[in-house]
Parts: sequence; structure tokens; C-alpha cells
Amino acid sequence: MPKFSFDPDAQAFITAAAITDPTQQGAINTLVIALKGYSIWTKFKAIYPVVGGSASAHAVNLKTPGTHNLSFATGWTHSNLGMTPLNTFANTNLNDNTILTLNSVHISYYSRTNENVAVIEMGTGLTDGLFIEARTANVSYYRVHSTTLLTHADADSRAFYLANRTASNLMNAWKNGTKLATSAGASTTKQNFNIYIGALNNGGTASYPTNKQCAFASIGDGLTDTDAANFYTAVQAYQTTLSRQV
Repeated sequence: MPKFSFDPDAQAFITAAAITDPTQQGAINTLVIALKGYSIWTKFKAIYPVVGGSASAHAVNLKTPGTHNLSFATGWTHSNLGMTPLNTFANTNLNDNTILTLNSVHISYYSRTNENVAVIEMGTGLTDGLFIEARTANVSYYRVHSTTLLTHADADSRAFYLANRTASNLMNAWKNGTKLATSAGASTTKQNFNIYIGALNNGGTASYPTNKQCAFASIGDGLTDTDAANFYTAVQAYQTTLSRQV
């Protein structure tokens, strides 16, 4: 029988993260192939598939292992379902100002926890920054390099969230592949700080920490509506293969 061959980028991650489980290996390979098939692979700066069940595996950036890997502060719990912060954060080592583009940017977070309090899953900068799903009173809030807030009604935060900007006057918010908010709010500035996961990097201080279990996160360029819908399809298929979809 011929030996199965993984996509080279999938194999690089599998090696770096020391993934030995065949189901997990296959899920990663299928995810990479799907993102490339949808022609969005090149739009990512960092992809954290949160697979392998350990801090060392969860830290690895699928897009470029060894670059922008996560650095965990104390307080995280790791399992095959994801990584759960408890009043803590992970540093992506990815600086908003030097790595990302002002008018073309996205961040995403796959939450497996319903939490209706004023917390922020990931981002940097509070008043004119880049952050995702600060949910309170059943409303979710996002900023995408802007002082303008995107909002939408949100009764359950177990979902895949995407904050996205594709032009100086166009940003949108997505939940589970559905666009729920759009704004012409102007882009303002980038933050000269690294993006945190599990909390907001507010001028070098971790603020508004969440306890929502994370099963996936990403950072990259802005996504078209088609890109965003396809991205959700690929990520949800990945989570389903790992039996942890919400």
C-alpha cells in the first residue's frame, strides 16, 4: 500500500507540535487543504488550531511554526477540547503595528463556553484597537482598528467569532459564518503592542480576561464575505472531526 502523504505545511505543524494521534493529524491536514482550496491560506499571519492537549502543542502557530507561537502566562488549563484561561492570557508575539495592515485585518476566536459578562477573548487596544466579542447583557462588541464599535444581539457565546476589516470604511462582525453587523466606521490606528488571547492587551496590561475555552484562533488579513463563510465551513468541519464542535 502506498504511504499516505500529508500537505507539507500540515506536516511541519504536526512535527513541531508533536501530534501523534491519527485523528488529530488527519484533522490538521484536512484543515490546511481546505484553507488552501478556498484560496485563503495566504491571508493568515497566525493560526492556532489548539490541538494536542498540551500547552506545548497548543502554543504552535500552524501557519509558520516557530514564529508567533503563543507564550502562556500561568493559569491556563489544556485538554483535547481546547485551552481554558482563568484570569490569564497568552501572548501571540504578533505586534499589531508591525505585522498587520490597517485597512485589511481579521481576528477570530472559537469559544466553547457561554459567558455573558464584560470580557474580551483576544486583541489589543481598548478605545481604538482590535478586539473581539466583548459580550455583556446579551450583546457582543468588536473593534477593528477603529473607535467605532460593532455590536449585535448575542444570547449564547458558544460559537466561532470573526472580527473583520476590508477597507478604511468597512468592517464587519461574524458569528458561525453569518455576518451580523457591518459598519462604515473609519479606521484610525494600529496598536504598537502584541495581540493577546484570553484577554485584551491594554497598553501592555492584560485586561478584561475571559474564562471562555478556546478551540481555535487566528490573525491575518481582511476576508471577503465569501472568504469568511468558507473559513467557518473549514473550521467547523475541523472541530467536528475532533468531536468538540459547538
